Amino acid sequence: MSLLEIVIDIPIQHQKNIFGQFDAYIKTIEKTLGVTLVIRDNDIKLVGNEPNVIKAKEVINELYELSKKGNTITDQNVNYLLSMTMDDKTTSLVEIDSDIIAHTISGKPIKPKTMGQKAYVDLIRNKMITFGIGPAGTGKTYLAMAMAITAFRNDEVNRIILTRPAIEAGEKLGFLPGDLQSKVDPYLRPLYDALNQIMGNEAFLRNVEKGLIEVAPLAYMRGRTLDNAFIILDEAQNTTPEQMKMFLTRIGYGSKAVVNGDLTQKDLPSSSVSGLEHAIKVLSKVDELGFAYLSDRDVVRHPLVQKIVRAYDIYDKNQSQKRKEAGPKFSRKLTSNRGKRSDSRGKKSNR
Repeated sequence: MSLLEIVIDIPIQHQKNIFGQFDAYIKTIEKTLGVTLVIRDNDIKLVGNEPNVIKAKEVINELYELSKKGNTITDQNVNYLLSMTMDDKTTSLVEIDSDIIAHTISGKPIKPKTMGQKAYVDLIRNKMITFGIGPAGTGKTYLAMAMAITAFRNDEVNRIILTRPAIEAGEKLGFLPGDLQSKVDPYLRPLYDALNQIMGNEAFLRNVEKGLIEVAPLAYMRGRTLDNAFIILDEAQNTTPEQMKMFLTRIGYGSKAVVNGDLTQKDLPSSSVSGLEHAIKVLSKVDELGFAYLSDRDVVRHPLVQKIVRAYDIYDKNQSQKRKEAGPKFSRKLTSNRGKRSDSRGKKSNR
């Protein structure tokens, strides 16, 4: 494979942002793509085999465009661009970066950071009901919350309703003191955190008192018709099919709903069917519904979270494959054992 050497111009004022602390981002690019980068003033020389040098150039140019727009480059930006270029997929973070949904109380812009997140946000804009399916850390709840608050501020809806099933994550909390709201608050804390960060605690409490924002367990939704509201159902993988049907049939005129869940983190009893999984099968052909599937590539937490999600995914697939391969042998063994038991019963009856 032929070697290629090219030089690209990156102004010094952007180099610290693009290269990272102690050139951490440059080292990641070199290690991932197997290229060498030599820096002299504004010039960056890239040396390596031709396809990888071209990929490295694309990544650095994309980071430069982000830096020119005033963004602080992060590990997530670098790793995402590298993962896309390694799979020969073209992506423009600059295009995604221009889609600002809202601002936090501190003024920080909230926007999608990956193509998967951008597709998810676009579906929420264009569909009456959107399902966001993906692993932890992909921004499902946070982006949906930002979209809800934006719609509320723009008078597109009259209220925001946030709900999730009150199921413990693998452990029993036991007796909880306080009134009914205090008892359900632990299950709804992630929703409160997102609201406080985007809207601010004072505005949040003021709107809660007026009844314009409601945070409640899923059981509270039964028997209601929710008109002119932005409704978010979080942790939907922990609903039963009956609960999911109940929730989806609450939605009234002028409303928009987002249903989020991670099918790899179900806390239901092993014998129970997930309402989210069931809904995907039943409703996949309904045009008015949108289904956004996020992956480990869309994880925007610490890079280690992305590796953990990927490792669990690989392990689960391997275990599933082993069960499929062992299935016929296991069933033959069961049949054989049944035959032996039948014979033994027959012998006993003859006696």
